Amino acid sequence: MLTPSKKLFYAVEAVLYIAYNSMQGPISGRDIATRQGLPARYLEQLMQRLVRGGILRGVRGPHGGYLLARERRRITVGDICEVLREDKDDQDMQGYGGTALGAQIVQPVWETAHKQMMDHLKQVNLAELCDRAALKHIRKESEEKMDFAI
Repeated sequence: MLTPSKKLFYAVEAVLYIAYNSMQGPISGRDIATRQGLPARYLEQLMQRLVRGGILRGVRGPHGGYLLARERRRITVGDICEVLREDKDDQDMQGYGGTALGAQIVQPVWETAHKQMMDHLKQVNLAELCDRAALKHIRKESEEKMDFAI
């Protein structure tokens, strides 16, 4: 099975966390990093790439953090993948100089699989993922903070 890189998985999870919890305002990168068990500096690099890519919007100040740059239904998992895609030269197999079997047989199989996967990920938006989380009764951050006993 083709699996996403850890970096991509963490980024999608972080953006989904923001989409699911940001109704109360910006979500701090430090909070997200803590929830994911990641160093804040590592996650911050991903978040800045997502800001530059138009997925997130950074908010400065003491109550700052990150918000979605567009509506949840207008951001797909495929959009996040495209923003975080490493250098195209590293992933693009055009110009592969290997054997005829590799270039003419194996490479087209990988290209087809990649295209099908991206087509699918372009169909999955954050609103749908938030709905799935709600159906699974995953608590929002605001619900967790209001959990108290008298």
